[in-house]
Amino acid sequence: MVRRLIAAGIALVVLIVIVVVVSGCVKSAQTEALKNYNRDVSRIATESDEQVAAPLFSTLTDAGSKSAVSVQVQVNQLLLQAQSLATSAKNLNAPGAMASAQRDLTLVMNLRAEGLTKIAALLPTALGGQGTQASTLIAGDMEIFLASDVVYSQRVAPLIQQTLSSNGIHGLSTASTHFLPNIGWLEPTTVLARITGTPTGSAGVQPGHHGSALKGVSVGTNALEPEPALNHISGGGNPTFTAQVEDAGEFPETNVMVQVTVTAGGKTLKATHAIEKTEPGKTTSVQIPVPGIPLGVASKIEVQVEPVPGETNHEGTKNTYLAIFSS
Repeated sequence: MVRRLIAAGIALVVLIVIVVVVSGCVKSAQTEALKNYNRDVSRIATESDEQVAAPLFSTLTDAGSKSAVSVQVQVNQLLLQAQSLATSAKNLNAPGAMASAQRDLTLVMNLRAEGLTKIAALLPTALGGQGTQASTLIAGDMEIFLASDVVYSQRVAPLIQQTLSSNGIHGLSTASTHFLPNIGWLEPTTVLARITGTPTGSAGVQPGHHGSALKGVSVGTNALEPEPALNHISGGGNPTFTAQVEDAGEFPETNVMVQVTVTAGGKTLKATHAIEKTEPGKTTSVQIPVPGIPLGVASKIEVQVEPVPGETNHEGTKNTYLAIFSS
């Protein structure tokens, strides 16, 4: 009887050890699967920006001065790359907990492939003497890219971070992605000027130097230092950024757009404000509130003055700052 009790006790201990080991292995496998998914999504997002978006808008800019055939070939190649990334996103081995993020990621990449398909089809018209008509349609298609950016920043990345956190995984970031470089591509007249170099509108674009310069950014009395400096900003998570924008060109400009993008804690927050009019050589202050910034975590702040019609030199229009916001 004693031997039987001892044997039963040993068997119970062995069973408990096996259960603990198996449970630990399952938990470890689940954790590793979530990490791998986050890594794969970040890779696809980065490749979409670097291998598709950047070369696309470089090709479209001043396309009228390039060979139309060469431009079409390049855009078609980028379309194939976008479609390949959409397929890669669809085929990711997503853990069950990431089902919602996976569904939205697939939507993001499909939107980008769709937008490229439509723009590629319009390029022959845009470069064939019907730029005004085509630019309106292309500007409309650019909204597809903007939609993909919004879905990713407001759904994909936050859902991934939420799932990682709920499974005890901290300190892993999810790559951001901004396919549409700036909102100027949503304006038909700007699209026309950028692609064909042909000014539109009643007054057109006067020949000469057009442009803006970002002279500084502050929050309250805190003048922000560009990265790699780390700015410590008190006052809570609903700050108002004040951007100093100089008209660095030779002409007055209207509707100068300034955008602030804050990335923190897996969230990407954007706000834009338009300066009604700037004067050559003068600096204008514009205030841009950005509510909902997480406190106590490192934040990346990107401030950009959008190009104005006729602007060719974009140096000095953008800066990046690092900050921690506290109450």
